Amino acid sequence: MSDSPAGRLDPRFVDDEVTMLRAYLDYQRETFRWKTRGLTKEQLGRLHPPSALTLAGLVKHAALVEDWWFGVCLRGTETVAPFTDVDFDVDPEWEFRTALDDEPEYLHGLLDSLIAASDAFVVEALAGGDGADALSVGRHSRTGEQISLRWILLHMIEEYARHNGHADLIRESVDGLTGE
Repeated sequence: MSDSPAGRLDPRFVDDEVTMLRAYLDYQRETFRWKTRGLTKEQLGRLHPPSALTLAGLVKHAALVEDWWFGVCLRGTETVAPFTDVDFDVDPEWEFRTALDDEPEYLHGLLDSLIAASDAFVVEALAGGDGADALSVGRHSRTGEQISLRWILLHMIEEYARHNGHADLIRESVDGLTGE
């Protein structure tokens, strides 16, 4: 694994707001993919006490938040498998715990398919003509508030950036890979 991930493009310095937000999200997604790919199931599941975080758990969590924010909150869809029948109030760490049983190909395939779905939902929301201020089809299932596309994009950039920090430290301890 190299110090510079292929496929990751720096966002342009000047662009319209939606293009720039999407570019930063893509940049963070590609960084995350870079930090979590090319490892065995055992390496993805390696614990680093005192933390219970694993790269496998982070990948499954990223898939869950893609589905939640872009599918459920923006588009108004039901959650997709494997998250459909999970009671997160009873088992709030489900995705982190169960990821240890999943193969790397499954985890990355799940994430990639949900990123593709998320991108399609964003394109659909933007076609409505309201730009980043487009409101979700539904409402946040816990608060009942409407959520703008701008908020979701910013939140997902923050989500990936935070977990990229985790992934960077965990990856370095697994096989020594370092880099931005």
